[in-house]
Amino acid sequence: MNKQEAEKRLAELTAEIEQHNYNYYVMDNPTIEDYQYDALMRELRAIEGEFPELLSPNSPSQRVGGMALTTFEKVTHAVQMGSLQDVFSFEEILDFDNKVRQTLGTDKPLYVVEPKIDGLSVSLEYTDGIFTRGSTRGDGFIGEDITANLRTVKSIPMKLKTALPFLEVRGEVYMPRKSFEKLVKQQEIDGEQPAKNPRNAAAGSLRQKDSRVTAKRGLDIFIFNIQQIDGAEIVSHKQSLEFLKELGFKTVDGYECFADIGQAIEKIKQIGDSRGKLSYDIDGAVIKVDDFTQRERLGKTAKVPKWAVAFKYPPEEKETILKEIEINVGRTGALTPVAIFEPLFLAGTTVSRASLHNQDIISQLDVRIGDTIVVRKAGEIIPEVVCVAKHKENAEPYYIPMLCPACGTAAVKDEDEAVIRCPNIDCPAQLLRNIEHFASRNAMNIDGLGSAIVELLVNNGCIKTVADLYTLTMDDLLALPSFKEKSASNLLTAIENSKANQLDRLINALGIRRIGQRYATLLCQRFPSMERIRSAEKDELATIDGFGEIMAKSVYETMREPHMISLIEQLEQYGLNMTYTQHEVSDIFAGLTFVLTGTLPTMKREEAKEIIEKHGGKCSGSVSKKTSYVLAGEDAGSKLTKANQLGVTVIDEEEFKRMLEK
Repeated sequence: MNKQEAEKRLAELTAEIEQHNYNYYVMDNPTIEDYQYDALMRELRAIEGEFPELLSPNSPSQRVGGMALTTFEKVTHAVQMGSLQDVFSFEEILDFDNKVRQTLGTDKPLYVVEPKIDGLSVSLEYTDGIFTRGSTRGDGFIGEDITANLRTVKSIPMKLKTALPFLEVRGEVYMPRKSFEKLVKQQEIDGEQPAKNPRNAAAGSLRQKDSRVTAKRGLDIFIFNIQQIDGAEIVSHKQSLEFLKELGFKTVDGYECFADIGQAIEKIKQIGDSRGKLSYDIDGAVIKVDDFTQRERLGKTAKVPKWAVAFKYPPEEKETILKEIEINVGRTGALTPVAIFEPLFLAGTTVSRASLHNQDIISQLDVRIGDTIVVRKAGEIIPEVVCVAKHKENAEPYYIPMLCPACGTAAVKDEDEAVIRCPNIDCPAQLLRNIEHFASRNAMNIDGLGSAIVELLVNNGCIKTVADLYTLTMDDLLALPSFKEKSASNLLTAIENSKANQLDRLINALGIRRIGQRYATLLCQRFPSMERIRSAEKDELATIDGFGEIMAKSVYETMREPHMISLIEQLEQYGLNMTYTQHEVSDIFAGLTFVLTGTLPTMKREEAKEIIEKHGGKCSGSVSKKTSYVLAGEDAGSKLTKANQLGVTVIDEEEFKRMLEK
């Protein structure tokens, strides 16, 4: 395939894939099987890999995000992205209608009523039908350029169905309820503070410096306004929504026009009643004058237009009885209290559980077993305890037991955080995550021991602790459905080879709080044996460069925890290296910055990064004029293109190895 043929095929594939994206993400009507879609994407990526100069920022392949940014550029809005006046009663809506009618006189208004999506307002700009820039609302006058992150929102068209000379539209980016529930669940598993509601989650996702993170959050958008347009004449809001649909945008659901304010109010009530059934969050309904000429006559105040108001719904709250508080153990060892209460129907579903997060929240609310509590759904999704309506007679204040319910280990609470944790690395509730971390590339680097294999081994009773990895036999593995003789042999070899790893890898693998790869190395450089580390006092540990009292305390206490002592002794019996030897390494890459891209022939990028850093160099995620070398493999993509544009030296793996030999 020559370049001209590649360019033509890319255009065909892009058009076909974007049409399927439109059918799936905008129309909710997929017309192709997943495997067929994947085949189209593979072909597109293959052509872009072969002809990187044809890669466009608006390619479907770039929907997964790209290089991380260091900052967001400011954007001045040519048309102010204003806000609306909030109202909280139907009397206020009637008052709004009276003022509109008085101003317009005999020219009766037509109103459009639509749901008010609870998300983050953004501007999208198109030149000659191509998406060129996206920005946040900011203060209405100045926002931030988040184009790269908005490209990951698959319902945003990269190319309009009609190529207008210029168009700027306004929309609301939101996080669907399923995406929010998935995010919160993962955050709880990872021991992170869960997002409070979908709006906060959407806002945080859009402001990620790394667009690859945004791409994983499952964001969506509704377009509800035309800010600027060149090439078409639009005279009303309803017409604008219909025109936006024709261009390929996903517009707000369920809007209707009314000449009678009473009917408009009934529509607002209807939208409110449907809140629990929607797949996304709304915090109100908007009522707008439809005709743009009438809007001009109505004008605006210094802050808000006089032709629209936003009706805000109150959160639904109900009382119930707290039956018990259950303690769950997350994969990071966090003990999370969960309120179990009499079931109640709330915002469309029956709920009976709500996280109480930690002891500080319990004490702040003064929640006691048997209390009458008030519950609502945060963001209409996640149940939360708002307050105590009435204490049960003689009820005692509740305190989280300082014992892990899964393994009985004494729990610990750091002075600088509210979470209480189980420190036992072999706790059954944490086992899967801990083994995955133990085997990971920056820890013991056991090739072939990914999450699926770990889960298979644990679920079949082959391993109950990290140390059990070193007792596995060929018979154990061949008895499992996923293993053949070669794959079993490869895994056993990788496990055996890991015994020879340097001590800093083992320290990192043990999962000591706050001690990652870098600090594990610093610890071993100061105390080059497990025996020395285990006997080190807190004040000695605190003198290590970059440690301080908190990290020193974490190492000191972990090394004296009974389960950790037993585990280390077992690992030593199984032949794992317990010493650290510091090799003399040249600083040939000192002062040099490398960018790694593509697939290298024989080494993984993480290995190359480790080699560069050991020899004094630095690695960056993006190419700039300050980049010394771009180490490129197959399917290098846009980073290679940019390196060529900037005149940055590009090397392959063979040249990289020759540099190491000098």
